[in-house]
Amino acid sequence: MTAEEFIMLHRNDDIKTLALNASKHPDIDFGYALGQIAGWQKAKAKLPEWAATKGIVYPPHLSMEQCSSEKAARYKAEVTKQTITSHKDTGEKVLVDLTGGFGVDFSYMARAFEKAVYVERQENLCDIARHNLEVLGMTNCTVVNADSEKYLEDMQPATLIFVDPARRDRQGGRTFAIADSTPNVLELKEHLLKKSEYVMVKLSPMLDWHKVVSDFGSCVVEVHIVSTANECKELFIVISKHSIKLEKIFCVNDDDIFSFTPDENNLSTSSIKSENPKDNISPELSPNCYLYEPNTSIMKSGCFPLIEQRFGVREIGRNSHLFISDKPISTFPGRHFIITAITSMNRNQLKSTIGKLRSANITVRNFPLKEAELRKRLKLSDGGDTYIFATTTENGKHLLIICKKAI
Repeated sequence: MTAEEFIMLHRNDDIKTLALNASKHPDIDFGYALGQIAGWQKAKAKLPEWAATKGIVYPPHLSMEQCSSEKAARYKAEVTKQTITSHKDTGEKVLVDLTGGFGVDFSYMARAFEKAVYVERQENLCDIARHNLEVLGMTNCTVVNADSEKYLEDMQPATLIFVDPARRDRQGGRTFAIADSTPNVLELKEHLLKKSEYVMVKLSPMLDWHKVVSDFGSCVVEVHIVSTANECKELFIVISKHSIKLEKIFCVNDDDIFSFTPDENNLSTSSIKSENPKDNISPELSPNCYLYEPNTSIMKSGCFPLIEQRFGVREIGRNSHLFISDKPISTFPGRHFIITAITSMNRNQLKSTIGKLRSANITVRNFPLKEAELRKRLKLSDGGDTYIFATTTENGKHLLIICKKAI
């Protein structure tokens, strides 16, 4: 039996169990086979198109962990396509990915270009990329084994450069700051813009996008905050030598995209500040109201006054990031609930309101107790179809809002 046959036969099996049987297959490179099986199992959920393609070779565990999901890669590819389509130059469209890695982002983005160059300093990843791009039928791609900064020095001008700096220190620990990433794109910014019309920079999702824009300056055209299944996975920006100001911020959660301009956000913030804070709870917080929790990308963007303005909802408290309305809003970008009861932390009120409840999903927003502490006090297990939001209103009241999901 060949290694490839073994991989196909056992790719749905448990890795740990397979590892115990290594001595039974002395002719097979077991380390390689187990690595490929583990990679395929990861790709089934993360990269379904690749997992369904026969012949794809998977990289070591770290590269699989760090690569984009298929959804995120497809989104970047769409942004890339729109960006270069808006460019007036009618010449050959060229993509250069200076940090190729496993090549997932590159393979999707490259489809919008006549020529695409993958650059990676690790030779083994270059070999894998070269093989996979051939399997995928990507005939417009060239793989280059080189250091990104050295390649940048001598490269021919491109339409778009993509950079995803490594966020690991020399000991392998995670880093988040741009200056601690390799390469340091802030130091390379001017040189990148000399070599390309546009540069897309993927950054840690832990970063504050306002700080990122401040660091890069007026060359930032767009900010994209990308979540998958309501978990923030990526933050990336598009910069251009022709930009004079930030044009748009995009909050993405799977297929749900909410976008706004800095001017829109500033105007909505000014409008809210000019109002009497006591008037900000409208309609009155009560049972049968609808409660809305924005998705993770919107939470990270901080555009809460704009959410109030766009959807006609009101934030329960200025730091609650929970919104209410007296009507259902199907287009609201987040989770939708209907309020069934409201209680303070008064012992008697708690007993009469949730005394018979045995389990609930608890979310804490601007509340003096942490989720685990509150759960212990309420003696509730996790799960079920009841949702409890613990928060503080504009006038300082600590409340528990009991909800069911709105259909």
